[in-house]
Amino acid sequence: MVEIVISLFKKLFIDHWQRKLISFLLAIIIWFVIHHSITTSKTLSNIPIRIVNLPVGKTVEGMLDNGRLNQKINLNVQGNKEILDELSTKDLEVIIDASGQPNQWIANISKKNIFCTDPKIDLTKAIDHITSQELIIKQTKLITEKIPVIITQPTGESPRGYQFLDIWPYQLSVTVNGPEEIVKKIKNRGLKLTFNLSEISHSELDAIQAENNSDEISFLVPDSWKKINIPQLSDTPFLIDDISAKSLRIDFSRQDFLPIGFSIPITIFFPPKFSQTLNPDTYSISSNDFIVKKNGIKVIGETLYAQGISRLFLDIVKDMIQIVVIAAPKTERENLLWSAQFIYPHELENRYVAKVLANSNDESHGIAPHMREEYLRNRFRSYMNRFRFYTASHQKLNLRIELQANTISVVADNAR
Repeated sequence: MVEIVISLFKKLFIDHWQRKLISFLLAIIIWFVIHHSITTSKTLSNIPIRIVNLPVGKTVEGMLDNGRLNQKINLNVQGNKEILDELSTKDLEVIIDASGQPNQWIANISKKNIFCTDPKIDLTKAIDHITSQELIIKQTKLITEKIPVIITQPTGESPRGYQFLDIWPYQLSVTVNGPEEIVKKIKNRGLKLTFNLSEISHSELDAIQAENNSDEISFLVPDSWKKINIPQLSDTPFLIDDISAKSLRIDFSRQDFLPIGFSIPITIFFPPKFSQTLNPDTYSISSNDFIVKKNGIKVIGETLYAQGISRLFLDIVKDMIQIVVIAAPKTERENLLWSAQFIYPHELENRYVAKVLANSNDESHGIAPHMREEYLRNRFRSYMNRFRFYTASHQKLNLRIELQANTISVVADNAR
């Protein structure tokens, strides 16, 4: 049995070994030549297009700031199968030379327009023929413009214990370069930038509050947030270069419950349509444990609280706020309506603005003073609009107000 195996091995590998070796080598050479000469067709999708050698002051519609167009092209290529199989879209770029071209022309893409970022791939040996869809290139004027950027109401939630007040400045601008038609469209429409309050941490606001010892906290927006995407002009965000962006901040107030350290008067508003039966001669507010008479004025006898406002605001409006009960017959309402009312609010607003500006150490960074003043006026109005009375148990004050024989009874359902 062994002899048979040895004999078979000798016939296969030893006898006439020179001729067998030559045949084997020839087979390898033939396979190599055939394999490398096989051609194939392949479609390469979404190939980026770059424009070079544009005249000074010119650009191309849809061209980004990196020289690439915001459109891509599909190419059908014929060539060496082995090399084409290795090609990937990310390795290729179509480069169009604009030198000597008219304002509008049809770019014919050939082998000389295709460039590969992989130095190991030789496209001159790989590609024999290229076909593509028609590519129209239109030159236009390159312009520089300042685009308005509106800072919108933020999304997300304020950190626990803080309440969002406002953002200032409300509007900035960003300088861009690009095709005249596109830039003008963007400028007419404007841009919007929205921040997310959830990206601000509780510890950041605590640190600012501790440093300034104030219940109004200004979070200075970091430079990494002062960017805006304009995909028609660039695939990377634009940094907002407005000098006013240095002052961009998001303001918060502490949600502490502040005791109102002054007596709140309570009065009645008599609508004229009910005045025949409801008027100061027929009805007045009755005294009780909650409503007391002080120097001839009916006032709230309990300590009330406010939340989401500043101590400065509270100090400004003290002695200029009251509760107003709206009189109505029982046929209209069983439980009468009421509201907090500020007396001479415009003057209070002026005092608040003057006080803040006098104590402010902010740098304006070229922002017009009237813009800062308008921002503070809006903040004051926001405080007035959100102002609510709270009880010692930190619940919103709930009043039960009823029309009785010749008095109006006012009782707090949750005063304690």
